Amino acid sequence: MYDVIAVGSNTVDVFAKTDSELVEIRTKTTTEALLAYPLGSKILITELEFMIGGGGTNTAVSFARQGFKTGYLGKIGRDENGLKVFKLLKDEKIDFLGTLGIVGGYSIILDSIKEDRTILTYKGCNNNLSFKELNLKNLKAEWFYFASMMGKSFETLKKLSEHAKKNNIKVAFNASSYLAQKGFSYIKKILENTNIFILNKQEAELIVGKGNIPDLVKRLKLPNMDFIIITDGPKGAFCYDGRFLYEVNPNKNRKVKETTGAGDAFASTFVAGIMKNKKVEDCLRMASINAESVIENYGAKNILLSDKELSKKLKKDKRVVKKRKL
Repeated sequence: MYDVIAVGSNTVDVFAKTDSELVEIRTKTTTEALLAYPLGSKILITELEFMIGGGGTNTAVSFARQGFKTGYLGKIGRDENGLKVFKLLKDEKIDFLGTLGIVGGYSIILDSIKEDRTILTYKGCNNNLSFKELNLKNLKAEWFYFASMMGKSFETLKKLSEHAKKNNIKVAFNASSYLAQKGFSYIKKILENTNIFILNKQEAELIVGKGNIPDLVKRLKLPNMDFIIITDGPKGAFCYDGRFLYEVNPNKNRKVKETTGAGDAFASTFVAGIMKNKKVEDCLRMASINAESVIENYGAKNILLSDKELSKKLKKDKRVVKKRKL
């Protein structure tokens, strides 16, 4: 029996720093910031780092470092990159519960500018996890954590959510813009079996339309959900339990180096806090601390904190979590 099984993608992430420029394209209604490179030129890379990423392995490592017995469910390629993913799982004492594909996932992360980045992603076999390939006898757990998946793998998530409900397994679901832009009806089956739903404000508005945070959480929350979590970048994060709205702000003194994996760190750490029966206020503070640890360094999981490290930082954390009735 596992405490938690993290379900999602795995990739090899390449962090490339270049002498790119930031430009803005303005229309009558919007302004969009873009990275720009001279056409037809050879661009020098000033720094290059290779790390393991993907929502599934990012969150699996987060749970494992928090002291939980953790499994990872996904599809790993039969290639050199796949061997790197297996090594990570072994080093972190995470059991592999998935299947093998041909070519694994690969991401190129371009320059972090103004606390953001651009990611070029090749999903590879991550999109081809079939429900028929799974050994359900091995998937006994208190919690499933669903990171975003696409294609055949998304259909597998839907069936896993039904399996979870039938077997009293709690589900945390972290959506992505890929899924959110398809609308509520597309992800409805998973949402109906979800206990904790985590997404950012942009994703929330893609699902239920424009609105402020109180409007969005009320429109998103289904009766089966215990918590809705909406993150809003530098404006902080919000949690709604059906009665109260909680708000936590980021550390003003945080130093942002690269933001990849911050959302995974926040979401998984909040769920970990709930698994430990922590108060909502402490769960939000824990999640913020771990996410801030990630953005101060390159890589989505290098500086994910251990249970001991996080507890130590939580005791020193003085931020106030606001609470009001909705």
